[in-house]
Amino acid sequence: MSVAIVFGIVSALVQFLSWQADGRAADDTEQLLRVQEIKTSLLRADALATNAFLKGGLEDPDRRQEYDEAIDGVLTAIADAAEAQPADREALAALNIEVTGYATGVAQGRDNNRQNFPIGAEYLNTSSTELRASALPILDELVKANQQRAEDAMAGQHPIWLFLLGVVILVALVWLNRELARHFRRRINKGIAIAAVIVLALTLVTVIGAWIRDNSNDSLRDGEFATAVNEADARTAGNDAKANESLRLIKRGSGTTYEDNWKASAQAVTESGTGASSEWSAYTKVHDEIVALDDEGNWAEARQKAIEESSQAFQPFDDATRAAVERNGDIATHDLRSGRWFALALSGLTLLLGVAAAVAVARGIGERRREFS
Repeated sequence: MSVAIVFGIVSALVQFLSWQADGRAADDTEQLLRVQEIKTSLLRADALATNAFLKGGLEDPDRRQEYDEAIDGVLTAIADAAEAQPADREALAALNIEVTGYATGVAQGRDNNRQNFPIGAEYLNTSSTELRASALPILDELVKANQQRAEDAMAGQHPIWLFLLGVVILVALVWLNRELARHFRRRINKGIAIAAVIVLALTLVTVIGAWIRDNSNDSLRDGEFATAVNEADARTAGNDAKANESLRLIKRGSGTTYEDNWKASAQAVTESGTGASSEWSAYTKVHDEIVALDDEGNWAEARQKAIEESSQAFQPFDDATRAAVERNGDIATHDLRSGRWFALALSGLTLLLGVAAAVAVARGIGERRREFS
């Protein structure tokens, strides 16, 4: 009787843990994409700010609004991320301080730039450099931690343990039936046979269900989840490249470092395997023209192309990667949550049938005792 109870409780617990694991995987996936969006939006804000500085004097009102909305969105997303994942709160608090400091530096640079004071560019350069030195490492660690959590949770199905548990319980029931046969001279105990059928059926159903779910999670991890992460990485690297393009021109002839940074970010976009490769190629073509003009000494023409054509060429890439992140992220989280009901329902059913198996064993033993009393 006790072995059937143990089977019901342990098997139900394993399935309940699987139900929890898929829920955590969905939550961790959302947090991962939330953190990646913070990183992308922060670099997009920097790209908008640096591009606006190229114009000098009064900024374009639309660009100014885009920058303000990007920074506000970052700060709101940081608060949302801290609420969603307590383990990230300390790091996000530090990030909030860095973002606030960055925004303050950009504001000071803007004030000076409106008056055509050269020091405005230095404020911006310092803010951008500090952003990459202090804020981005925090975000990189958060991305790494949440990606690991999500992938670990996706591996939270346990078909092998359910199988081994079922085998152990079936062996125990066979042994018990043999002992009863030896003492009471009946080859098969009806109660134990019923319990064995219940255990066998539940083992097959739970193992197959967990195996299917495990394979589904593996496919998801290598499919939509990986695509969402890669597209987010591509979008982040692309916005970083766009900001470095403007920083190169702001430095007016001494921006070799920023061009090297642009190339590193461009390589990251290419290696991500983004589906927006054609949009990226269209932007890089304009960038190459800007570089050629600047290298030839046509800084003013390069600057004008960066202000007008470059931003227009970059926008389709940003839009395409953002849409890919949202689409694949939604599929991943929906799939993780949609199959949870089966594990939860089966967990409750297993517990009930485990009790039923225990009752069957108790009645089977009781019948034998009554027959030979």
